[in-house]
Amino acid sequence: MKIKVKNLGLTHYEDVWLGMRNFVAGNPEQSEIWITEHHPIYTIGLNKKGLTLPKKSTINHIYVDRGGKITYHGPGQIIIYPLINLKNYKITIKEFVSLLEGSIMQFLEKLGIASHKKKDAPGVYIGDSKIASIGLRLKNHFTYHGLSLNMKMDLSPFNAIDPCGFKNLAMTQLSFFNNDYTQEQCAKSIIDLFQHNLEKYYEQS
Repeated sequence: MKIKVKNLGLTHYEDVWLGMRNFVAGNPEQSEIWITEHHPIYTIGLNKKGLTLPKKSTINHIYVDRGGKITYHGPGQIIIYPLINLKNYKITIKEFVSLLEGSIMQFLEKLGIASHKKKDAPGVYIGDSKIASIGLRLKNHFTYHGLSLNMKMDLSPFNAIDPCGFKNLAMTQLSFFNNDYTQEQCAKSIIDLFQHNLEKYYEQS
């Protein structure tokens, strides 16, 4: 089942977060996938244990309702929000996270970049550095929030935090390895892989 994809362009995080919550609250029949990139912001998930807030930063932070701890979003980062009605799929949330990770890894493999997952640390890594983060929320059978892939951005704001709650975690980005594709092309490739992988779990009602 083909899922509708919307490209929102450069957005303010709060506007898109409200949009996701309204979408899920409306309990629509069809799923959607949103592509965006955000103006600079730190987002803090529901796991606040051992949280260290950025010091002396001009970048705002906001507490949100996804899983995980603190991360940074900014221009040059691909954000993909899969608003997926899991009633239509025979898949657990753990399998869904793994599917997102796998789709990113497949995309990177196509570019000749080796990547891997880590146990108990969702996301995708190249060596010891993290290139993609994942944080989700499930409500009314819908997933929202999603994944961020560092593409060609200023990574320095990550230095002010413990990314995803891990001290001294280095962040990396796609432009360090490949500069041949636009953000739009990369997002489309990841979403095509994601939709293909998700289709295997589809249940005809």
